[in-house]
Amino acid sequence: MSTEKDAVEAVFRIEAPRVIAAVARIVRDVGIAEELAQDALVAALERWPEAGVPDNPGAWLTATARHRAVDLVRRREAYARKLAEIGRDLDEASVEPEFAAAEDPDAIDDDLLRLIFTACHPVLSTEARIALTLRLLGGLTTDEIARALLAQESTVAQRISRAKRSLAGAGVPFEVPYGPERAARLASVLEVIYLVFNEGYAATAGDDLVRPALCEDALRLARVLAALMPGEPEVHALAALLEIQASRIHARTDATGAPVLLADQNRSRWNRLLIRRGFAALTRAGELGGAPGPYALQAAIAACHARAASYEETDWAAIAALYRRLAAIAPSPVVELNRAVAVSMAEGPGAGLAIVDALAADPALRAYHLLPSVRGDLLERLGRTEEARAEFSRAAELTRNERERELLRGRAAD
Repeated sequence: MSTEKDAVEAVFRIEAPRVIAAVARIVRDVGIAEELAQDALVAALERWPEAGVPDNPGAWLTATARHRAVDLVRRREAYARKLAEIGRDLDEASVEPEFAAAEDPDAIDDDLLRLIFTACHPVLSTEARIALTLRLLGGLTTDEIARALLAQESTVAQRISRAKRSLAGAGVPFEVPYGPERAARLASVLEVIYLVFNEGYAATAGDDLVRPALCEDALRLARVLAALMPGEPEVHALAALLEIQASRIHARTDATGAPVLLADQNRSRWNRLLIRRGFAALTRAGELGGAPGPYALQAAIAACHARAASYEETDWAAIAALYRRLAAIAPSPVVELNRAVAVSMAEGPGAGLAIVDALAADPALRAYHLLPSVRGDLLERLGRTEEARAEFSRAAELTRNERERELLRGRAAD
């Protein structure tokens, strides 16, 4: 029974963002939409173990949640006055979930885009916008969001609760805004898409290193946003970054799901089509002019890796220089940690270790497993094996991802 429950919850985790987005279009309240999606999960937990998982579980969940949303609308307001507004949604919601048709991919993208822009409304603080959208779009738990943002779990939980109340209290419309209002929300929208992709690319917790569905959702949204806002260089830059990063997903794990380090990856498994798309998007971003923003610089770093025929042929000096520019416009201890890796490859492990040691006292990295992981790698290259073993062991204790933990324990043992 627990296995069946886990399977249902796994399906829900993948489909939840689409369900919430579709229902929010009816009820115009993301908090209520999330509750109705949870109701659909409860219905699935009750029914699927006996009747079996439907052929299209996403459509089943969406239809179930929509049906409850329509019931809610009927109870709250006169049905005749709401009939024209809910239109097509009412007809679809009346279909039995087992026979619900697959959603139109374009409509899904539109709903997800509306959900992001709604959650990124200026009535919310930047931190609240990111936390709420990661919860609604990424399907992340509060704990996962806290670790992704390097924040306390209780703080993130409060942000999400307050954000839902604020959106409902302000009557924020469920729509993609236009003109100056869209531009004002763009930075948060880009950051949310970026963070959702990152969670898929390197899962914070769980048994899998990567969560491809999250990467696919983020990449699709980045493409839609680029088409929606063709004159915004950072939109194209983000699309470029995600295209190039996504090209390496299948090479990041072996046949058993174990992580494969960048130095050991089979580059023939990198998706050349996605790399070409990334290069094209990066070119478009450059053609629009202006100083490169944080996503353009990160895309340029990813492009350096994609151009290299091997790990040894990577232009590490150029990558270190790009990280230096990135740190100047978007300072972050994580950026500095990444710069340390590039510097260690360009100038030697000692130079990289000096940067890492300067970050050791940063409170934001106190529980960040990649800090001791990187330090362990640099110490190993310097021949300081006992210190390296201790760092890899500490990193293994800090990570919540089982695959990463196995890798780090293996490096400590080796």
